[in-house]
Amino acid sequence: MTSTLTSTAVVDFLGSEIVPNAQTAQVALLPIPFEATTSYRKGCENGPAALLEASHQLECYDDELEREVCFAVGIYTHPAIADTRSQAVSSEEMLQVTQQTVYDLASSGKFVIALGGEHSITAGVVAGYQQLSDEPFTVVQIDAHGDLRYEYEGTIHNHACVMRRVVEMGLPTVQVGIRSLCIEEANLIKEKQLPIFWARDIATQPDWIEKAIAAIPTKRVFLTIDLDGIDPSSMPGVGTPEPGGLSWYGLLGFLQRLFTTHTVIGCDVMELAPVADCVVSEFTAAKLTYKLIGYHALATGLLH
Repeated sequence: MTSTLTSTAVVDFLGSEIVPNAQTAQVALLPIPFEATTSYRKGCENGPAALLEASHQLECYDDELEREVCFAVGIYTHPAIADTRSQAVSSEEMLQVTQQTVYDLASSGKFVIALGGEHSITAGVVAGYQQLSDEPFTVVQIDAHGDLRYEYEGTIHNHACVMRRVVEMGLPTVQVGIRSLCIEEANLIKEKQLPIFWARDIATQPDWIEKAIAAIPTKRVFLTIDLDGIDPSSMPGVGTPEPGGLSWYGLLGFLQRLFTTHTVIGCDVMELAPVADCVVSEFTAAKLTYKLIGYHALATGLLH
């Protein structure tokens, strides 16, 4: 990992509630405060720090799981990488350091949750898992947008293109919560018959979770969450908000089922762009991150 792309300018998840141990922790949080192609509301490079700071207000006890999850699994917060808050970082540099760091952490046995940062980061995270193993996996995307453009605003590494890059990697995808896309993306979905669960159908079909789970063709899953997939009344702090979207408990219901039925190999939480004088977005993102840790711990037998 290139040292100039590493920063220590983040705080540990949950703060003084736990004592992080890089060697023994089962979960590694990887802050990636990278922002280069934001096309509407800027600020997602501040997302990881805001999420980590907000996590200090979380309770360690999870009422659904009836456990203090953090003490059962151990959570290590890695130094930030590809930090555009303090230096110029190209998309190519970001993707390279992200792939290598994810590979290093995952190969040491850690469950990695990457924290963004713009959604283009996900291509590097996914590449790290492809490097780790030849075993197939599906990328399950929670998002308001298709992110399937070939290029946007002059670059193939735009946040609006990330799932196109994933498709080009030869990986199956399942998209959940989509409610905005261009005709190029719509045509690609039809051409490749990509499984997609529209937000409008999620709002009216009680059995959407089971349908979405059944559409996943592999046992192993990588989960990418663009926070604009959540209804903006619950998650206003994103770069490209769209009306509608998943409710908090609808999202948790899907995640709980996903972790129960499939092997989730890693996750990311992307596109948090904090709103001034309103902490609901970063706190919700922090709580979502803790829920992901909890569901992973339950599924892998770390909670007794």
